[in-house]
This record gives sequence, structure tokens and C-alpha cells, in this order.
Amino acid sequence: MASESVYYKGVNPIRLLFSLLLALAISGCTESPSGGFVGKAAPDFTIQDSDHIVSLHQFRGKIVVLNLWGSWCEPCIEETPSLNRLQSRMGDKLVVLGVSMDTNAAAYHAFLKRYGVNFLTVRDVDKEAVNLYKPTGPPETYVVDRSGVIRRKFIGPQPWDSPELVDYLSKL
Repeated sequence: MASESVYYKGVNPIRLLFSLLLALAISGCTESPSGGFVGKAAPDFTIQDSDHIVSLHQFRGKIVVLNLWGSWCEPCIEETPSLNRLQSRMGDKLVVLGVSMDTNAAAYHAFLKRYGVNFLTVRDVDKEAVNLYKPTGPPETYVVDRSGVIRRKFIGPQPWDSPELVDYLSKL
């Protein structure tokens, strides 16, 4: 599609291909991640950056797609459009919460603008969420149900607006 080329403008296609192949080799959905979070209460955090103060517990009663990402992460660039579409499609039924691992505020804000991020994001300067969740690397995503329990963990980019994932999330 012609419109998809906008998402990759300025990205080295060879590095993107390598990153995608690496992500496919090590990524996927897991029901029992290291750390044993699935089936347990999601570790709560409060993060304040220059734009927001966000606590995970403030979304109790809603499905949360907690996405740990970085502006320098090419698989995160790949995944962002589907997260945007998921948030638009699901509206108030779900919260996509992006937690950026960026240390550089300018790079973080440039990413949000460049990729038209329409979901709530916060920059985790003090590594609050990173220290709790200990991701293997971005992107890493947790699906938290309405009662605050982690139901799934995904490592690597996912097609968040695919019929299968939308159906799964709609049934939580």
C-alpha cells in the first residue's frame, strides 16, 4: 500500500529487514513469560514526565494494552500504526498505554509527532515500569484485563488491529 511507506520514511530498509527477521526469530506470544506475570496482578506504577502523570491503577475497569517501546526501536516503528488503529477502533473499550524507554525527550516527542501516535504515552525517565516488568527489549506488551490481571504477554511487534487480536481483546 502506498500509505504504508510513510511509516518507514527515513528508516534503513536493510536494518528494518534484519530487525524484523530477528524479532520473528525471538518474538511471539507467551502464556508463561519469565517473571511469571501472566495470571497475576499487573505491577502498578506511577510515571510522571513533562506531559503526563500516569498510574496503571487509574485504568482499573478497562482493558489495558501496556506497550513498552523506544523511539530508536525499528520493530516499535513497525508496530505503532497498528496500535494507533487499535486505539481508534476500540475507543473507550480499551486503553493503549505506551511506556517509552527513551531518555531523550526530543527523540520521544519527534516520534509521537512523526508517527501520529493517538494513544496515551508516557516517557519512563526513572525506569519505573522497566524496573518492574524487566522487558527483554522493546517492543514488549502486556494485556491487562479489567480487574488488573495480566492475561497475555507479547514480545516483538504484533498486528494489534488484526481480526484475531481485536476479537481476543473484545472478549476480555
